[in-house]
Amino acid sequence: MISFILTVLRFMVAASMLFGQLITPKTADKVGGEDLYFYDWDSSMVYSSDVYAHTIVKDPDEDFVILNITDVQLNSLDPFGLFGEVADRVIDELIERTQPDLITMTGDNAWGATAYIKIIEKIESFGIPWAPIMGNHDGELTISEFWAAYQLYNAENCLFEFGPKDMGYGNYIINIEENGEVIHTLFMMDTHSSTDKECGGYDHLWDNQIEWYKWAVKGITKENGKIIDSSVFIHIPVPEFADAWNSIHDENGNLIEPYKSADYCIKYESISMPKFNNGFFDVCKELGSTKNIVVGHDHLNCSSIDYQGIVLTYSMKTGVGCYAVENLIGGTTFTFDSQGKSTIKHEFVDINKYMEE
Repeated sequence: MISFILTVLRFMVAASMLFGQLITPKTADKVGGEDLYFYDWDSSMVYSSDVYAHTIVKDPDEDFVILNITDVQLNSLDPFGLFGEVADRVIDELIERTQPDLITMTGDNAWGATAYIKIIEKIESFGIPWAPIMGNHDGELTISEFWAAYQLYNAENCLFEFGPKDMGYGNYIINIEENGEVIHTLFMMDTHSSTDKECGGYDHLWDNQIEWYKWAVKGITKENGKIIDSSVFIHIPVPEFADAWNSIHDENGNLIEPYKSADYCIKYESISMPKFNNGFFDVCKELGSTKNIVVGHDHLNCSSIDYQGIVLTYSMKTGVGCYAVENLIGGTTFTFDSQGKSTIKHEFVDINKYMEE
């Protein structure tokens, strides 16, 4: 009976929060149209980090820790039940264990307006800067994808920006600085929500996004007088994730070292990628900046594979929303030293202790 009463109270609190979001002027027609939140861009513009990038300062005496969580996938009923409680506990444990300087989220945060407000309130509660991107399910069962993006944009500690016009929702740049110098750049990019109508399969970065990435990398290089290492955070994997997986097996199909001994190098489901290769991976190789490409999307895959000089990482799924397997639940950390080099660790959380409570 007490459990039922608590569930009802949680529902009432969440519903009141959602009502407040709905009656305040946060939809596009109330705030001057969507275009107000994007900027016009073309490749002839001069790049400036002061204008186009966030800056986070790294303590010279400490490593900089990013905790990536992905595919929490709360739906509209989850916040009031077991799945919502488990997600809360998993995120709490990850924050306590890793003590991150920045939280990143690689998409599919929630389905439904109430759940979206709930996950934002949860991440905000830690008072830590956070940087999410949209997944292919973000915006579903809400007022609109713009509405979902605006909730991120409006959150106090959230670094989310809408970015350039006509590139989706949320393409933005974060520079990590130490002693006034950029040591690493993060590119947060939207791989969109529709299937590719022309080629089939999942969507991907569009041509104009790739041009924007090239423009930014070249601009950051010019500003700093050298190529700055970077990481790209997207939701849907590039096709090279499949090539990378195939490359770490011997002729008998067995994992080779060091992947054979890695804590997590697991592929329980097929790689859900676009059938069309837009060439983004090759652009990353050519420019020489990006050292990590980080994705979510596939809940039952977890690995970090060095493929042709770029580490392709399936971040560990956070929580049990939508579908999951209990030995692959948690998050992934990226720890940067003063040279901007990263160490990657998959952080497993045993949910059995929370499911039994």
